Amino acid sequence: MNKENPRQAWMSLLAKAPTHSLEDKMTAVGPEPEFKWLRHPEVGGVMVQGRAGSTGGRFNIGEMTVTRCALQLASGEVGYAVVQGRSKSKAQHAALVDALMQTPRATSLKAQVLDPLKTEMAASRDARAAKAAATKVDFFTMVRGED
Repeated sequence: MNKENPRQAWMSLLAKAPTHSLEDKMTAVGPEPEFKWLRHPEVGGVMVQGRAGSTGGRFNIGEMTVTRCALQLASGEVGYAVVQGRSKSKAQHAALVDALMQTPRATSLKAQVLDPLKTEMAASRDARAAKAAATKVDFFTMVRGED
């Protein structure tokens, strides 16, 4: 996790996590705590921007569908989530984790949800990189006619 801003790190991880993995981890944690909705999950769009060469001027690439929500635990902690796609349940689970990470349950939740998600995502990324590396073609030049 990012030591300078751990909340930013866990929210990024939750937003990028596969829906089924996050839901499986949350089911294993136990029953959901009581909460009230501050903003029910809603689907919308955001404009995605890019930069030419990472340093040039910004330009609009296109729109992306996101789902956002906000909730408050009975103990007062507020959790937010913005996730890619239309999964309202993923947004709810991500917001619950965000809120619970602000409680004394943070250490156990990190061990049960965040660390396994991080490990799974790293393994998936490594598998994609290995698959891509297997298709790499090395080109070489042969010098002709010189003895």
